[in-house]
Amino acid sequence: MKVWELATGNWELETEMSRLATPIRKNDNVVVITGKDRGKRGRVLKVLAEKNRLVIEGVNMIKRHTKPNPQRQIKGGLVEREAGLHASNVQLVCPECGKPTRLGRRILGDGRKVRICRKCEGVVDK
Repeated sequence: MKVWELATGNWELETEMSRLATPIRKNDNVVVITGKDRGKRGRVLKVLAEKNRLVIEGVNMIKRHTKPNPQRQIKGGLVEREAGLHASNVQLVCPECGKPTRLGRRILGDGRKVRICRKCEGVVDK
């Protein structure tokens, strides 16, 4: 992210790495809690940490007008694909109880740090 630096009077690139505010990861099952796709469930395909967004399978579909590109074997026309959704608009679905839940963290006896379901206290990580 660009930040205005007062000392130099120029735009500088911020060196600090951004971190996703939610503990949701790729291949997690989530449910959309707000917006036009409210109630839909899907699997996280991609995590865009720098924008705090998630791409979820079958949710937030958009239509893209693409030009044909014979070199890459791309046909032109309307292509429907998933767009990013802000991480605050989704909630993780617990694999044990099947309910949308918040996540907690716990250190197991073998030293692993795992994510746990706040409703059933079940371990979310495999």
